[in-house]
Amino acid sequence: MFSVQTYQSRRSTLQKQVSSGVLLFLGNIENPINFEHNTYPFRQDSTFLYYFGIPAPYLAAIIDIDNDKTIIFGNELSIDDIVWTGQQESLKDKSLKCGVQETRPFAQLASYLQQAKKSDRTIHYLPPYQSSNKLLLGELLQVNPKEINPSVPFIKAVVAQRSIKENQEIAEIEKALAVSTEMHLLAMRTAQVSIQERHIAAAIQHYAYDHNCNFAYPPIVTVHGEILHNAYQQNFLKEGDMILNDSGAETAMGYAADLTRTFPVSGRFTTRQRDLYNVVLKAFEGARERLKPGVQFKDVHLLSARHLVEGLVDVGLMKGDPEEAVQAHAHTLFFQCGLGHMMGLDVHDMEDLGEQYVGYTEQEPKDTSTFGLKSLRLGRELQTGFVLTVEPGIYIIPELIDRWKKENKLSQFINYDLLESYRDFGGIRIEDNFLITNDGFRLLGPELIKSVEDIENYRTNHVQ
Repeated sequence: MFSVQTYQSRRSTLQKQVSSGVLLFLGNIENPINFEHNTYPFRQDSTFLYYFGIPAPYLAAIIDIDNDKTIIFGNELSIDDIVWTGQQESLKDKSLKCGVQETRPFAQLASYLQQAKKSDRTIHYLPPYQSSNKLLLGELLQVNPKEINPSVPFIKAVVAQRSIKENQEIAEIEKALAVSTEMHLLAMRTAQVSIQERHIAAAIQHYAYDHNCNFAYPPIVTVHGEILHNAYQQNFLKEGDMILNDSGAETAMGYAADLTRTFPVSGRFTTRQRDLYNVVLKAFEGARERLKPGVQFKDVHLLSARHLVEGLVDVGLMKGDPEEAVQAHAHTLFFQCGLGHMMGLDVHDMEDLGEQYVGYTEQEPKDTSTFGLKSLRLGRELQTGFVLTVEPGIYIIPELIDRWKKENKLSQFINYDLLESYRDFGGIRIEDNFLITNDGFRLLGPELIKSVEDIENYRTNHVQ
């Protein structure tokens, strides 16, 4: 946990942003895998962590703005609990570490909220993403779970606060990145012909665990990098393959890292792989240099897309004017997703609160219908203190090519004849994490090799 003062200050700031009522925070539960007592690893709700810092299940908290009161609701261990888990730190002691003096049994939460409702006071709550909390909210507020209506003022206040990272948060993110950088170098050393993708995933997971970290998200370790969220890890590596490794660690305090590198199994890129890798690298570098306060991230995304088109024109896969091609969204045959997203306590930070509040604003709404832009999670104006990813890529998806080619879609920009010979190419992504500073940006964590020459040299010198 951070200091007592950290959590007190965060709650005090939040309390000033919502004029009246009760702010309700629901922690997470231990979710069963296949029966009640066989559970997935527990992960506390990130907003609960941000304001209270307690990584324990079956908790809730309220900030009663009208009465200037903060209470954590939960249950102390019974003797039956102690028999199975051993003696643990009491809820009271945990609460004191985040500056909350008052604790009450969980069963009293409902009556507290009902009393507030009877007094015509507003109960503010955030969008629940776990089914258990959707049902719990229905019970607590005595409404149909389908009629749950989260508080927009509460959401906006949390987003505004969590978006600007404190120095101690940056330090935690950089801890995650230090571990993640070594994970990626280990992946480069581990990858060899005839092993399976899962062996690489297992090696980097072992490294993360050895350094008191979990994965921030299920890793994408695949020879099929064109599948954006590929979870399959049973393919055997062979000569000519590229490995796309999208993986990041999460510290014990819940802060994430998110890195991607793509490298050749054989140790050296083929000519085509090298050419397209350098196209992605140029798009990455062009986007990175545009990062600063006041810049619309949507504009950075489109700039990166233009760099991708320019490179694809040079190799012959696209044609025509790059600016016109981007305006027509022709680049989305190769780059279907967004350039990046916010990052912090969640690898896609605060996405549970709604992209329309986190990545966009009412003045800068998201385009939810245009292919490509509808997958851009962050489009708003950048501010000092934001932490975000930059991750351009090229993804050759045969099914998408077939559909576009059948329609002769945007053929003035696409060289479909040459593209046919790239059908089995795969995908390339390069991703780093950045802090927006007063006058630009700062790369977070140790710099992980990314040039063709550095990757090939590293593979040559570290793989037997």
